[in-house]
Amino acid sequence: MEIIGKIERVIAIALLILMGIVVVSGVLEVAYVVLSDLLQPPGFFLGVDDLFDIFGLFLMVLIGLELMTSIKMYLDDNMIHAEIMFLVALTAVARKVVILDAKTIEPMTVFSIAALVIALSGGYYFIKKKNAPGAG
Repeated sequence: MEIIGKIERVIAIALLILMGIVVVSGVLEVAYVVLSDLLQPPGFFLGVDDLFDIFGLFLMVLIGLELMTSIKMYLDDNMIHAEIMFLVALTAVARKVVILDAKTIEPMTVFSIAALVIALSGGYYFIKKKNAPGAG
């Protein structure tokens, strides 16, 4: 069983390194998009579509950072922290909400996303409550 633990650790370190590369390239992509959008005529003006694209990219980088945090915490504590996973999921749903086209979205999709946000928020609340100091 000890060999499996070592293999898991090597895989987690490899994932952490790869995620670091992806996050750095994502930051560079965000910087490139922001600068190129700002420098296009009429200059220093971002349209609504540009803002949605940029916010989507920002949230994607944030999801990557949160995944890196969860991998690092796994390496430090040798356990998966459900609290971080809920935050990653909530951030991913928030990203989806930001990039949705409000004109073409089906009402049932909106209700589904709302139900997902409520479920994830409830799960996060209960985990935070359970892990709070003094909680039994």
